[in-house]
Amino acid sequence: MIRNKDFLFTSESVSEGHPDKVCDRISDSILDLYIAADPESRVAVETLVTTNLAIVSGEIRSTGNITKESIEETIRNSVKDIGYEQDGFNWKTLETKILLHEQSADIAMGVDSDGNAKEEGAGDQGIMFGFACNETPEFMPAPILYSHKILKKLADKRHSGLIEGILPDSKSQVTLKYEDNKPKYIDSIVVSSQHTEDCSQERIQEIVRDIIQEVMPEEWLNENTSYIVNPTGKFVIGGPVGDTGLTGRKIIVDTYGGSAPHGGGAFSGKDPTKVDRSAAYISRYLAKNIVAAGIADRCTIQLSYAIGISEPLSVYADLHDTGKVSEQTLVKALRSLIDLTPKGIREKLDLNKPIYTETSSYGHFGREVNSNGGFGWEKLDLVDSLSDALK
Repeated sequence: MIRNKDFLFTSESVSEGHPDKVCDRISDSILDLYIAADPESRVAVETLVTTNLAIVSGEIRSTGNITKESIEETIRNSVKDIGYEQDGFNWKTLETKILLHEQSADIAMGVDSDGNAKEEGAGDQGIMFGFACNETPEFMPAPILYSHKILKKLADKRHSGLIEGILPDSKSQVTLKYEDNKPKYIDSIVVSSQHTEDCSQERIQEIVRDIIQEVMPEEWLNENTSYIVNPTGKFVIGGPVGDTGLTGRKIIVDTYGGSAPHGGGAFSGKDPTKVDRSAAYISRYLAKNIVAAGIADRCTIQLSYAIGISEPLSVYADLHDTGKVSEQTLVKALRSLIDLTPKGIREKLDLNKPIYTETSSYGHFGREVNSNGGFGWEKLDLVDSLSDALK
């Protein structure tokens, strides 16, 4: 197979104030609320936001005493933390509708173990992918990583009061030139940021240019790099006032920016018995450790599951013609080292914790492991075991 070696590749990110990301934040915050009360909670929460309205629906099973009042408070706090206190979308005046009901008994029967021979099964059928490459220190594709970094820095400065006039909704897009499959320079950067009526476009361009200089590798910027900031010339009406948001609609932003395949489901609002989420995390963990161990420059892992069945139906690896071992040998080693059942994944990555709110914006991967155990799938603690198994 002949692969394209010289090319332009583009990825985009969206900020925490993008309508879809507001929904992801609310859904994951409600998930954390339930898991904090009962680590074995079963949660699948979807959120819709539009002008001054948030609707939460989904299925719950939990022993935690979670009231509608605490859920409403969680919704309002999520919106407040993002920074929405505007006409049309305000954490204080926001109307909320909470439509949660019990998890289906048929689904519960497939997932639950019986304490004897029957093991905990997958919460649904599906395919999940993980990816890693060595083009950045975070083992992430550079276009999506730096798209995230631009918006995260913009949000951090907005929250800290270091910049004025910038509002929560923003997008970024990075186009990177590759030569011989290696990043060479940034061809273009696009940033669109919501702003107040009195904030000039010149000021916004100055803010964005400063942030780009802070976060991008200096050697990747040159006289040919194109900077496109608020190309429409005005972005005052934004957020849920300008566009309806839904949970799970930014799955490529959440993962690898299109540099790798994505499975069939989104992540936010789902507890870790849902393999849409947990198996995507363990796939990333495996791929990252493989690349960090020097086994390959690039690695894609796929897992597949069936509802009610604990073991994955398939484990697939693609080393993109960069591997030092065969994919078959690698898969055999992975299956011997890691328990890939839903329960095994949750225990390995310690997923039964309220760690999900932070994942709701700026990507689920390429992040630092934090003090409460969040982003544990980014650990590199399998490198030595992999190296030994493949000797």
